[in-house]
Amino acid sequence: MSDDRPNILWYCTDQQRFDTIAALGNPHVSTAALDRLAAQGTAFTHAYCQSPICTPSRSSFMTGLYPSRLHNCRNGNESFPQRYPLISKLLADAGYDCGMVGKFHLQSAGFRNEPRLDDGFCSWKFSHAPRDDWAEGHDYADWVREQGGDLDALRQCEERVPPELHQTAWATDRGIEFIDQPRGKPWMLAINVYDPHPPFVPPKIYADRFNPESLPGPHFRESDLAAQQKLQAVDFQTTALRPQEFDGRRQQALYYAMIAQIDDQFARLLNHLEQIGQANDTVVIFSSDHGETLGDHGLQFKGCRFYEGLVRVPLLFSWPEKISADVQSDALVELLDLSATLLDLGGVTIPEYFQGRSLLPILCGEKSADHHRDYVRCEYYDALAAAFVGTGSPDVPAVSTAGESESAQSPRRFEQDGCLPFTQPSGSYATMYRDRRFKIVVYHGHDCGELFDLEQDPWEFENLWDSAEHQSVKAALLLRNFDAAILTGIDVGSRRIAPM
Repeated sequence: MSDDRPNILWYCTDQQRFDTIAALGNPHVSTAALDRLAAQGTAFTHAYCQSPICTPSRSSFMTGLYPSRLHNCRNGNESFPQRYPLISKLLADAGYDCGMVGKFHLQSAGFRNEPRLDDGFCSWKFSHAPRDDWAEGHDYADWVREQGGDLDALRQCEERVPPELHQTAWATDRGIEFIDQPRGKPWMLAINVYDPHPPFVPPKIYADRFNPESLPGPHFRESDLAAQQKLQAVDFQTTALRPQEFDGRRQQALYYAMIAQIDDQFARLLNHLEQIGQANDTVVIFSSDHGETLGDHGLQFKGCRFYEGLVRVPLLFSWPEKISADVQSDALVELLDLSATLLDLGGVTIPEYFQGRSLLPILCGEKSADHHRDYVRCEYYDALAAAFVGTGSPDVPAVSTAGESESAQSPRRFEQDGCLPFTQPSGSYATMYRDRRFKIVVYHGHDCGELFDLEQDPWEFENLWDSAEHQSVKAALLLRNFDAAILTGIDVGSRRIAPM
């Protein structure tokens, strides 16, 4: 194996929408470091996650398989079915020194530290969320206590957690420590910060930089309320409301403030690579696990929907003189393709079972940046099977049946962390299929669905599911969606060794 392989710095945020980078078209955000990365490398503007919630999405891109194929489709799961090696393990076996900082979430970290897997990481600095809900072994919370800080008190005060004690800064510090370790082989570092995941509580010094009145607010029309009412049988974290009812512009401002803080910390990493002379030897990747509705269509947070803000994510690559600079590709890609690309960069033969396709030919200019896939898929299968039931009060539900794993201890905390209690048990099954023009969403077992013409309606306001003139298009897409689900989701069992 050649030792001229690059180092890999992979920075993954949590719940960051695709439209949150200034250089890619949003004039309201502050992302100087990400803008710099986009100018130095290639940005995929139509990258899609394989599930709109954390665990199935992360499990998918850590294995190169769709969640249904992997059999890991929920948050709050007891264990991870490690039938396939993680990409970090494959890279480690190929000679990479692998490190992990921050959130992992391939299995539940609710009421416990997330158990380690055969993950290949020689360095593991764990922080599931920027709270202090774990008695010990939560590296970030332990570090804040060592600095004399009290996370619970800081999160509730007016100033919020100061930047120097924030999880994003802690993650950068731990990342720099890993990068600076002496070694005679390439390294791969995965940094997984919790922001901009709800609750939207950036340090006040960042929040004050964004004036809600200067922002456009969510993509919303009055007709969204009726549209979401038709989908009420399909579970979601929130009921659709007019943005003014939850102060949508303020939520957008706080979200952008969190991204600004991420950008500042990301800049520290880029600058450090330059200072130590490793910038030219390092592939830098920026991505997120899934997006955020952020008030679009009157919805907040995440769940069983597939609107662009929720399933489309940032995906940027940079490697000086190796990856094409200042390229914006609108090819349809999946986070599974990121998985395959990481292996390709590391000189690892991509396994036959892998469902991702390497982006390296596009990145290196050997293939047109206009096309990679004919379609992309996203899945949601019984993902939040345990739910709050009872009064439906967002503060004190009558009965708690565990809820989403990213919350802990108190019913109130579920609301604070963007995981609102449900008023009925959930268990929806849904699939999304999107080609260059159309997106179809099937809510299986329900007499409802969504069909959008994204060329004419990029923000998905006009549901064509019941449109008489689109029934032939709908029928064709239903068949393609079904075929894609079968062809990607069925595990046919052990390897064939004989004709019978």
